Amino acid sequence: MSFIELKDLNFTYTTDDGEAIYHVLHDLNLTIEEGEFVAIVGRNGSGKSTLAKHFNALLLPTTGSITIDGMNTLDEEKIWDIRSTCGMVFQNPDNQLVSSIVEDDVAFGPENLGVPSAEIRTRVDEALKAVGMYEHRKKGPHLLSGGQKQRVAIAGVLAMSPKCIVFDEPTAMLDPKGRTEIMQILKQLHKDGKTIILITHFMEEAAQADRLVIMYKGRITAQGSPKEIFAQDSILDTNNIERPFAAELAKRLRDKGIDLPNDIYTEDELETYLR
Repeated sequence: MSFIELKDLNFTYTTDDGEAIYHVLHDLNLTIEEGEFVAIVGRNGSGKSTLAKHFNALLLPTTGSITIDGMNTLDEEKIWDIRSTCGMVFQNPDNQLVSSIVEDDVAFGPENLGVPSAEIRTRVDEALKAVGMYEHRKKGPHLLSGGQKQRVAIAGVLAMSPKCIVFDEPTAMLDPKGRTEIMQILKQLHKDGKTIILITHFMEEAAQADRLVIMYKGRITAQGSPKEIFAQDSILDTNNIERPFAAELAKRLRDKGIDLPNDIYTEDELETYLR
């Protein structure tokens, strides 16, 4: 069994009376292996964020199923185990920060899981060091920049020691420097063995994943490595997906006769070949 499995997953938003309003996700089938880095991309309204909330049971399938490390999200007795296994970082860090002191905020999650105090202290320190925020541990979150707040939010999830972290457009509200810093943290977490699921509309970020999953109008329409996906104009055009800037520039340079490989997707790769 794969670490995460979606089987014929459908989701419909309903009224309090159970009346169907909008069918968002359609017959999704997907597997994600432990330790994998998967980016889920698609235009606005494609269902990316709705799917993201299914990975830690914030939303439950209308029909079909999703299992996380063998646990079905429809099993009410497994909800807290699922959320401990698969943490989530949201787009706006202010929606995830709950305390007036950084280190207290990071401690909030493990405290609610009943982790012993001595271990909480260790987890908080390690999590803050992992995201480069240890020196700010005594500050109030309101004194931090957007990028720093997002790093604290990530530390709060790390302190719960999840196997998997879902990032729902974590850089959407950040400037380029902040986006770069957050992506460096994601890549290090992946290197350390965490399963990473990144929801993003920045193709430069998606290109750094092991695998891309493309969503369009609530359906999974394509998946593959960045090399496989970005090389196929038909997939990009059908799903209204753009190449990363570096990949598009490399393509135009090749069209002008400059000898460049076909698998350039990041600015660092392009810079290496143009030196």
